Amino acid sequence: MTNQEFTALVANYERLVYTVCYRLVQDEATAEDLTQEAFLAAYTHRDSCPAGFERQWLARIAANKAKDHLQSAYSRHTLLPGDDAIPPGLSPPAEDLAVSRSETAAITEIIQNLREPYRQVCILHFLKECTPEETALRLERPVKTVRTQISRGKLQIQEQWNRRSSHGTV
Repeated sequence: MTNQEFTALVANYERLVYTVCYRLVQDEATAEDLTQEAFLAAYTHRDSCPAGFERQWLARIAANKAKDHLQSAYSRHTLLPGDDAIPPGLSPPAEDLAVSRSETAAITEIIQNLREPYRQVCILHFLKECTPEETALRLERPVKTVRTQISRGKLQIQEQWNRRSSHGTV
């Protein structure tokens, strides 16, 4: 695919790629950034675009970029060191903190009791907040395998949490 053909491709499908990104992330600025990332990735791999399937190819790239963003550590809103200084009067009541801590302990226990290969992956991803890529490197596994194990581990965690909640043991 020539540069001129790629430029025409961008002109034809710019709205489609933006719409796919926006539908997934629900934020205009993020969707614009992801649209640019999707076209950059498409340009980098433009020779692998199947002839006649440009629309589907670009939509898949856009969807993957948006999903990667949603799974990234950046999009998870976590407190950074030093951010835990909550102004007086805005801190939650002591009962809420106690419940939150017991729930955290229960979830940690569920994760630590998962069977392999999900236990190590979930400990690194959920408890140590490693990205799927970092987890894959540490465990010397393919990233796609780690993503699948995270997803399946999450389902197991939810099932066990629901069982505990229904029995009142949380």
